Amino acid sequence: MFTEISQRSPLNSAGANSEKSRGRITAPGIRGRKHAPDKSNLKKIVCLTAYDFTMSALLDSTSCVDLLLVGDSLSGIVQGFETTLPVTLDEMIYHSRCVVRGAQHALVVSDMPFMSYQVSVEQALTNAGRLMKEAGVGAVKLEGGAELSETVARLVCAGIPVMGHVGLTPQSYHTLGGHKRQGKTAQQQDKILNDARALSDAGAFSVVLECIPSTLALKITREISCPTIGIGCGDECDGQILVVNDLLGLRLGTAPAFVKPEANLSLDIALAVQRFAARIQGQIGQEQIVQAERADANVLKGVEYASI
Repeated sequence: MFTEISQRSPLNSAGANSEKSRGRITAPGIRGRKHAPDKSNLKKIVCLTAYDFTMSALLDSTSCVDLLLVGDSLSGIVQGFETTLPVTLDEMIYHSRCVVRGAQHALVVSDMPFMSYQVSVEQALTNAGRLMKEAGVGAVKLEGGAELSETVARLVCAGIPVMGHVGLTPQSYHTLGGHKRQGKTAQQQDKILNDARALSDAGAFSVVLECIPSTLALKITREISCPTIGIGCGDECDGQILVVNDLLGLRLGTAPAFVKPEANLSLDIALAVQRFAARIQGQIGQEQIVQAERADANVLKGVEYASI
């Protein structure tokens, strides 16, 4: 498996040519992956975030990822802010352009940052148009529900595919009182369901469901016509998305409870830097480096990862 992935690496010219020949996944292609009783053979949609060329190319070269989201989560992951609010449209365009250059196959979607679409439909059209023209993304993502129905419909009519996002919407950090699970009451669940319906009916090609009860996620998945992409709400959605740094264990702080890292790159980085420093300073030999690595591994197992 790893040999196959290596051969498809963007650093391998034959692999790069093979990726180009496969073509890029499109928003209609994602919408066509909606699960239904008569489509039980469809594979679930695999989505990850990416913020730069190298990570985009590495993820895309696996041929496992259907959609790469340039999330406004880069505000925390890349820039070190507490919330997603500070990131600007120009910054989203810059990072999206980098990710597009790295991805030959996956659909690249960019978040529209806070206050780049909420003022008016015309503002949303102008700024989404910039992301499509200047960054080359294949779609944009908006946070919000029924109040954005007209905006979504106008964007779609203008040729801009839209991914919706309901439940925990990080741009509403201050209104929600932090990054907290949503849908705890029947009234909240009804609103989230109605919001998802409205986005789907307005033409969204998919809707992200974040940090809501799994039973509600299943109900929404069954009732709306476009695919649902879940994060922190169980396994019943049509697909799943995760912040790539959480998947790889490449963060500081405490991870959300639903995250199951597949690697511990924070540990790997720390050990690699220590070995490099020891080698160039000539302080210890290879055998001592191995012994130090084992000792440090036990200490660094306690490193935790942050949520956005």
